[in-house]
Amino acid sequence: MTKFWTFLSALHSIAGPVVMLLYPLYASVLAIESPSKADDEQWLAYWILYSFLTLSELILQSLLEWIPIWYTAKLMLVAWLVLPQFRGAAFIYNRVVREQFRKYGILKPKVQHQTE
Repeated sequence: MTKFWTFLSALHSIAGPVVMLLYPLYASVLAIESPSKADDEQWLAYWILYSFLTLSELILQSLLEWIPIWYTAKLMLVAWLVLPQFRGAAFIYNRVVREQFRKYGILKPKVQHQTE
């Protein structure tokens, strides 16, 4: 049973960098090279949210050390942001980040031009 837990621990340690960095890096390069704008939005939103999460972790590190499931919860959140079936990063960006930036005047609402 000890070898099984060692294996799970090693798998858990490898899953973080793969899910949080390697796959998004690969998908971002593919998105830049593709003609579609939707995948560009997904990956730009991911990197914005990942940067915010990393900065938050740096600030709250002493508090997060006391939460034993923090790394697992973070891994699950990032997996939801990354997986193309969910498009979580674009969803959070559109529903939260964009609205907050508009609320505080950092982003100006787009003006719709009417054509006659």
